[in-house]
Amino acid sequence: MDRSHLIEYYKDMNLYDDIDKNLEVLKTLLKQNSDIIFREFRIGEKKVKAFLICVDGLVDKALINNSIIEPITLETRKLNGNPLNKKSVYESLLNYFITTADIKEEEKFGNVVERILDGDTPVFVDGVDKSIVISTKGWEQRSIAESTTEAVVRGPKEAFVETLRVNTSMLRRRIKNPNFVIESLKIGKYTKTDVAIAYIKDVAKDEVVEEVKKRLNKIDIDGIIDSGYLEEMIEDNPFSPFPQIEHSERPDKIAAELLEGRVAIISDGSPEVLVVPTIFVQFFQSAEDYYERYYISTLFRILRLAAMLMSLTLPSIYVAAVTYHQEMIPSPLAISIAAQREGVPFTTLMEAFLMEFFFEILREAGIRLPMQVGQAVSIVGALVIGQAAVQAGLVSAATVIVVALTGIASFSIPAFNIAITFRLLRFAMLIVGGTLGFFGIIMALMMILAHLASLESFGVPYLSPLAPSNTRELNDVFIRIPWWAKIFRPHKVAGQNVKRQNYSRS
Repeated sequence: MDRSHLIEYYKDMNLYDDIDKNLEVLKTLLKQNSDIIFREFRIGEKKVKAFLICVDGLVDKALINNSIIEPITLETRKLNGNPLNKKSVYESLLNYFITTADIKEEEKFGNVVERILDGDTPVFVDGVDKSIVISTKGWEQRSIAESTTEAVVRGPKEAFVETLRVNTSMLRRRIKNPNFVIESLKIGKYTKTDVAIAYIKDVAKDEVVEEVKKRLNKIDIDGIIDSGYLEEMIEDNPFSPFPQIEHSERPDKIAAELLEGRVAIISDGSPEVLVVPTIFVQFFQSAEDYYERYYISTLFRILRLAAMLMSLTLPSIYVAAVTYHQEMIPSPLAISIAAQREGVPFTTLMEAFLMEFFFEILREAGIRLPMQVGQAVSIVGALVIGQAAVQAGLVSAATVIVVALTGIASFSIPAFNIAITFRLLRFAMLIVGGTLGFFGIIMALMMILAHLASLESFGVPYLSPLAPSNTRELNDVFIRIPWWAKIFRPHKVAGQNVKRQNYSRS
């Protein structure tokens, strides 16, 4: 019988009370693993057989030596004049000798193997069909550092890391309330990835929490490496180009979303935490909006929304105006553009499309190269290639300016995933504007708007509070009202407890 069949065979089988059989089975299941450590020893005057198993690199060896091996060895000496039976030895280890806080008993081979590979250490005693499993996780991990994708001038600087319990502790440190609940489950046949669901009772809707659990429990896959796997598997419309689940590596932002009534999904091994339900306007809100004065935040928010429209439509409007609607361009500007385009071998559509294409290649190259080299390649490459293309007569200066302004506008969008969506749609808008003019642009925008209005995220309309309209909640869309006026949570998101404060300036 091969190992996979053996694992399935012993998965739900109880441990034996014969320690030799337990050792034989576990060595069979974990054979050929050079990082598995089997440590056999004897306890008491009767020399009761015992052994422990751990994975080198996943455990804290100092913890094992100080809290398991050393106490057992010292207490063994004390037992020499007071011999105990095997059951009593096991009970003494469980209740007195082992000095760690997190201890659990396991009775099945499958659970024991799973705990071993998760960084825990089981201890077996002869004559007992149970195992004492001690939490000894202690692998190397990245230290908490500043966020590299969501930088702010004012606000907390720490970001999530790849370790689940470090991430949950950062949230627990911010929300010190017994109603803040963190539930865990494992997903992945081989990876057994720990996934946590975090929410605040009464603040989050019960039906949303249950829907999150339902969708996660339906996932049957060999492994989860990053939270991006979960995002694709639980979103409402997987064929939409628009992201329907927000993710962030900022603990302060996730804590703020939880206080609004949302649910966070944290995956071990990923610094990005998912948040549901998600609405469209969330992608244009920065954490810093809520730390600066409200009128400054309002200005920046309006600028971001304008940049979003510019990123999506500026190249297509330019191509449509130059190709079909020259009468809408002021005469001096039209003459200047025509003079620049004299000798250019491409149509305006092809010219803009090629420039956008090569700009995206430069941007991707800047991301993939090392940081010091990547910035130089993206900036210098754009300047040199653009200037050379104009001087060679391959493109007009106006096209280079339009493409550059479009790129700068896309950098103003805080959420990288929605920015990629607009980069993709920009090419479609460019083709429509170059073939159908302004009529095509308007029709494309209407189709995009209709699609957005049809989307939902865990039962919440994607365009809320714009559609369906809720005038009370529009104060956190285009503008940001002061904190003393923010009395209620979003009613589409929050559960029973919708009131945030009782503060009044009067």
